[in-house]
Amino acid sequence: MAKHNELGKWGEDFAEKYLVEHGYSIRERDWHLGKRDVDIIAITADMRTIVFVEVKTREQDEVMDPSEAVNRQKIKSIGYCANSYIKDFNLDMEVRFDIISIVGDGKSEPKLTHIEDAFNPCLV
Repeated sequence: MAKHNELGKWGEDFAEKYLVEHGYSIRERDWHLGKRDVDIIAITADMRTIVFVEVKTREQDEVMDPSEAVNRQKIKSIGYCANSYIKDFNLDMEVRFDIISIVGDGKSEPKLTHIEDAFNPCLV
């Protein structure tokens, strides 16, 4: 596995652990719809909201914060996946789109930032 893929997998694992520790239930990891994907699909602790989470991991944030890598195209792609997922599973819940940004490499304590309600794909 390429180094950036290993870092991304580590970041998603770390993000999943963080979400579980904060009361979320994980429904899916790396859910695909054709070539599109969502990193984590979770349910809030109160069971009222489904959350589509994009995880961005970088070893350093000197050039840009990892969350800045979530561009219009990625937002549209996540929105398309979310729409399909909600229809496929006939879900009647509130919907939220979050970004979890992780800076670290797994060797020292990483910096995690959870941006709740980070974007709305209907507005791009």
